[in-house]
Amino acid sequence: MYSAKPITHRGENRIAVYFEKKKELIERFKKLAGARWSSSLKTWHLPDTEEYRQKFKLPPEKHLSPEAQQQTERFVQWLRSKRYSESTVKTYAGAIRVFLLFFSEKALGETGNEDLIVFNNEYILKNKLSASYQNQIVNAVKLFFQTVQNRKLNIEQIHRPKKPKTLPNVLSKEEIKAILEAHNNIKHRAMLSLIYACGLRRSELLNLKPTDIDSKRGVLLIKQAKGKKDRIAPISEKIIELLRQYYKAHKPEVWLFEGQTKSEQYSEKSLENVLKQALQKANIKKPVSLHWLRHSYATHLLESGTDLRYIQELLGHNSSRTTEIYTHVSTKSLQNIKSPFDDL
Repeated sequence: MYSAKPITHRGENRIAVYFEKKKELIERFKKLAGARWSSSLKTWHLPDTEEYRQKFKLPPEKHLSPEAQQQTERFVQWLRSKRYSESTVKTYAGAIRVFLLFFSEKALGETGNEDLIVFNNEYILKNKLSASYQNQIVNAVKLFFQTVQNRKLNIEQIHRPKKPKTLPNVLSKEEIKAILEAHNNIKHRAMLSLIYACGLRRSELLNLKPTDIDSKRGVLLIKQAKGKKDRIAPISEKIIELLRQYYKAHKPEVWLFEGQTKSEQYSEKSLENVLKQALQKANIKKPVSLHWLRHSYATHLLESGTDLRYIQELLGHNSSRTTEIYTHVSTKSLQNIKSPFDDL
């Protein structure tokens, strides 16, 4: 038996399918076109198409009214004119679409604060969607009303979720070493090593070009990263030598790391699979993501005595408060504390 429902995941309309986690069922599901697993939602999901809606006995997809469609397109044009990243454009457009579809029976000019509160309760909370998604909806709707509708919401009345105070996940140096040495493939080793060695985000690694490595100065140039900012990170001779070996073997043409087709950027999904395989080879059972390598880089720098201000610059954080969270996971000071249990 299975159950299915339409969802919005990372700005896309998808269909979540829930079924018993049996190996044969999973293998059958994986063969469906566009099937993906979400570790955050803990479910398999498919593209929201009419074919899949019929297959899983879901009602036909609702469509925006011509006016709502036009307003959504205007919003997308405004976001692009302001040079928002395509990822943000996709997320905000998806959020607005879900919000407007929820109130499809209501005239666009009549929607306002009260509707956003109803949406929070009747859609987000009822479907147990995340606090981060709720915040995305609030941000998108607020901006949509302000730019396209030329109306301002009363922000004080909008229900924003309390942000959970979670600590970054950090691996030990021994675990990092095991992951980075797990692959014999030089490209795979170089990609994972560079993420940790320079504290890179996934997109920052994939957007690198060979010319971004300045081996004479010992720096890596990270262009137009999050927030449209450039920054540099120190790059050691050890990682430069590894990259030289990789370059001689693969000779990338446009991107530093390319897919099977020359000049084609390496995909995010393939990079995630590289990490997954490394974890299996290193026999590490933790649910490690690529971002754990960046968190570990920052924490290990802090534990080795690097000033927080420098770590902030290296990571490209706007606020020092974002960087300060690593002080809560650093074990350097904690190891000097003697538990009273030891004196019993």
